[in-house]
Amino acid sequence: MAAKRQKIHFESVEELLGAPITKDVTEEIQIDQIRPFKDHPFKVIDDSRMEELVKSIAVNGVLTPVMLRPCAEGGYEMVSGHRRMHAARLAGLKTIPAVIKEMDDDTAVVAMVDANVQREEVLPSERAFAFKMKFDVLKRQGKRNDLSSGTEFPMSDEDDSIFEDEASSGTEFPKSDTNSREALRARTLVGKEAGISGRQVQKYIALTDLIPEMLDVVDSKKIGLNMAVDISHFDKELQSWIYEYFSETGFIRPVQIEALKNTENVENITRTVMTQIMRDALPENKPSRKVSLSEKKLDKYFPPHFSAKEREMVILGLLEKWQQENEQ
Repeated sequence: MAAKRQKIHFESVEELLGAPITKDVTEEIQIDQIRPFKDHPFKVIDDSRMEELVKSIAVNGVLTPVMLRPCAEGGYEMVSGHRRMHAARLAGLKTIPAVIKEMDDDTAVVAMVDANVQREEVLPSERAFAFKMKFDVLKRQGKRNDLSSGTEFPMSDEDDSIFEDEASSGTEFPKSDTNSREALRARTLVGKEAGISGRQVQKYIALTDLIPEMLDVVDSKKIGLNMAVDISHFDKELQSWIYEYFSETGFIRPVQIEALKNTENVENITRTVMTQIMRDALPENKPSRKVSLSEKKLDKYFPPHFSAKEREMVILGLLEKWQQENEQ
């Protein structure tokens, strides 16, 4: 029998440098000791996905630990894992495996957003408020880069060119302070980690200015992101009128919102004027010129043995005769 080979241990960079190695320690924490993250933007919904998660946890337990941070007043605050904790409760569990980390408020916000925003089923409204929370943190921190999730973004000439491109790409966000250096940097960094542009990040952030009813319309994919951004620039009262118009008609067209944007003193118009502008913006419906004659109708005038081609020839002949008579 061949001798069993001894496993070779390759030292890590940390071991070679003599740096301390820290590993996340998982603990079982009482669920009733955990409170949700303050202003958590991600919805926990009892849908089919949640039902599947509950069934899985009931059989296998919680396979991926949640992330918590200690609260000064005792207990813990959930940073990542709200859906898992909800499912664990529904499955009858009293404890949940967790990794506990000390974090300040800003670090916790970034960690919470980064842990959730990459999920496939994230709604536009969830993404909007999550990006806004992270954007506010990074803007407030200015030149600090250490709050991003494990990625350094040092200032460089390339960064400067990115920010200049962002600043010159239009002024479609008049409500927000988006053109300061801190804001340009913050939204660029948020987008870089999310895999989208800084301008796209700002479009999502603009959705936070929508009334809840319009946000629901966006989440249900009944209007697109660009139109929703345009609507977000209107005041709340006008937004509510637009929503009521949508509820009554079942649609909003981009040309209608564009007409409102081009209206002078749009903030002072009445609901009646808004409705008229929306209606006038729609193209006029041209009357249909299509003529359809069913076989049942034609049977009244033709013998049963006439083919479709013979019927067509008779009809065209009569139409030619009718045209000649009218011309005379």
